[in-house]
Amino acid sequence: MNSEEIMLEQYKLYTEQKEKFVDRSFMTNKFYLLIIFALILTIYLTKDFSFVYGLSSIMVFSASGMAVCALWWMNVDAYNFLIKVKLAKVIEELEKKLPFQPYTQEFLVIKDLRKNKREFMFADIQKSLALIVFLLFLFLFSYEILSLIILNYN
Repeated sequence: MNSEEIMLEQYKLYTEQKEKFVDRSFMTNKFYLLIIFALILTIYLTKDFSFVYGLSSIMVFSASGMAVCALWWMNVDAYNFLIKVKLAKVIEELEKKLPFQPYTQEFLVIKDLRKNKREFMFADIQKSLALIVFLLFLFLFSYEILSLIILNYN
């Protein structure tokens, strides 16, 4: 194998790994969505149930939901960092030796779209969804706390 064939094999390996990494990111997002839906369903089905020390199921499961949303947010950031740094930078370096650089061109287009704010990137959507659901759980948690305070005050 000559050096060009080795370089092409490395390029092929890295591009395949990047696509697998993106697929794994999608699977992780599906996992978080499943957990969130399960928590929302659990809150709905156990809304009248109380734990020890006066903790309602809504408080317990909404606090759990906020933690899951925070983990989801951090996970999206981690995947984006690893995709950009670990894989994309290496692919860009390998592409410098190729006659055409498809990933580099793709990155330039995405960068231009982000600069013009015309496109909302998928990672932004994921993080926005995590934030919205976090706020929903925060609202439920706060509402339960206020209800407890009002009940104990009266």
